Amino acid sequence: MLLHLGAAHLATERQTNTVWARLTARSRLLCVLLLVFAIALTPNGRWWTWATYGGAIALLILVSRVPCLPLLKRVAVELIFVGVVLIGTLFRQGGDVLFHWGWIQITTEGVTVLGSVTLKAFLSLLTVNILILTTPITALLHALAELKTPPLLVAIFSSMYRYIYVLIDEFNSMQRAARSRNLMSDPRRQRTVIGNMIGSLFIRTYERGDRVHQAMLARGYSGLPPLADLTKSSSLDVAALTFTAVILLIGQAIYL
Repeated sequence: MLLHLGAAHLATERQTNTVWARLTARSRLLCVLLLVFAIALTPNGRWWTWATYGGAIALLILVSRVPCLPLLKRVAVELIFVGVVLIGTLFRQGGDVLFHWGWIQITTEGVTVLGSVTLKAFLSLLTVNILILTTPITALLHALAELKTPPLLVAIFSSMYRYIYVLIDEFNSMQRAARSRNLMSDPRRQRTVIGNMIGSLFIRTYERGDRVHQAMLARGYSGLPPLADLTKSSSLDVAALTFTAVILLIGQAIYL
């Protein structure tokens, strides 16, 4: 998600009036986690089970009114990185041989595993991106804390979200300085210049992180960013969790 964190939480006025927006951040996070775990733990080749979960995700997209174009762009970017790992699952032994060339061999087992893992990744990324595009990061951090996530892990997420933009601005200023000195014109020197910039950025990050941490402690930092409205669970949250559990049971019943 940090690849394009600047696009996180694109909620509009049209989205804030939905049933999904009226749920607490904790309930949304629980629904998404239950669905993602169910998708990931389903054995390979259970297509009808994933079709059931895919229908639930399509319903969630309609209910939350997430714009499809930003959602699909984010998933496409993430699938590019995941695809590097997925390609290795194609060359598994077992089943009938579909293609053979030298040591490369594609079997029905490999195609089944590749299709299953790709579908798992696609559905899981869709679900997680819906959550991130409709829920503020601060609300998600408080939801993690309410679900008894280790405080150190929540503090790391909070600091990473808050200061990733500072690091990006610092790197951009260093890049502009290098271009103004005509250091990026020679393609043969670009690797050396970028390597030196990354090393310098690491040192600056360490020093700035220590100063920022001391300033945060002096201002009463408690590990989480402030949240103005901490809503309580309602009957709607219970209904959403119950509906999610029913969908999961239906999908597992189809698998069994």
